[in-house]
Amino acid sequence: MVTDFARALNRYFNDYLINDRSSANKTIETYRYSFIQLVEFMENVKCIHPGKIQLINITKNTITSMLNWLEDKKNVSIATRNQRLAAFKSFATFIKYEYPEFIKEMLEIQSIKLKKDNGRDISYLKPDAIKLMLSQVNQNSLNGRRDYIILSLMFTTGIRVSELIGIRGCDVSINAPKLLVIHGKDGKIRHIPIIKQMAPYFEKYLMENKCLQPQNLADFIFKSHTGAKFTRQGINYTVSKYAKLARDIEPSLIPMDCSPHKIRHSTAMSLLEDGVDLITIRDLLGHSSVQTTEIYAKISASKSRAAIEAASKEIVPKEDAIWETDFTIKEWLKDMSHNKIM
Repeated sequence: MVTDFARALNRYFNDYLINDRSSANKTIETYRYSFIQLVEFMENVKCIHPGKIQLINITKNTITSMLNWLEDKKNVSIATRNQRLAAFKSFATFIKYEYPEFIKEMLEIQSIKLKKDNGRDISYLKPDAIKLMLSQVNQNSLNGRRDYIILSLMFTTGIRVSELIGIRGCDVSINAPKLLVIHGKDGKIRHIPIIKQMAPYFEKYLMENKCLQPQNLADFIFKSHTGAKFTRQGINYTVSKYAKLARDIEPSLIPMDCSPHKIRHSTAMSLLEDGVDLITIRDLLGHSSVQTTEIYAKISASKSRAAIEAASKEIVPKEDAIWETDFTIKEWLKDMSHNKIM
């Protein structure tokens, strides 16, 4: 027998988020992980089998306990904890109208406050570290030239991985001013410059791969060796690969947990320390609020020159998911990643 929680979760993901909220695929993916962890908490801590979870079990106390469990037992960051809470508040909004008999419990969930992170420590790479990573790329190969452009773009623009792998030929302008059209979170579009030091390398890559030919403008400019669109895992692998090579040469420059998001932090810090104002950095990175950008200001040691190009001068010479009663909730949520969201 399918519980009311299972039915609600099915409609929340397959209808509400897609049709009513027009949520981005990345948002839906993040929310899905939140509920995977909720189901894990209910099963392992509350001893409630996934197939027996009911809406009556989803209370303020349950959500608060689960968030504390994530932080204490799973060692998630406060930012991740707050992301999970955002997913549950969104679900509570949906339940208020779908199951009004639970409105009191849902309002209580929505009253849970975000946890402040006053002592947040952002790890980032200095330009020398990025330069060392880039020097490990073999530009004599086609894939090497692709990797060089990927790493250079990540640092000079602070682009998100999802934005990077989503760039198509039609999003690139190599005429003055040289720009990239970036499709960011929640469908927001921004324009970011291609710096002059990097432009020759980028243009050569685009020409070599025929990215700007009319018949290829709708194709993604970054592809794997199989010709398929580059994936998030592929970008993570690329960053880890060159970080390891650089770390073998100078361990003190490259942290063990080097990641694409750490490179994004590095862009923000480099810009800030070169004197670029917070509004410009906010717009470049695609932050929704300057308050997000202010995090970098709090840990910046100094400010000097004011120009975006100063940041890089050192480094450049589905089918809908189907609910079946014999699926557990956890299996269904995990299976969603293999289905195309229409």
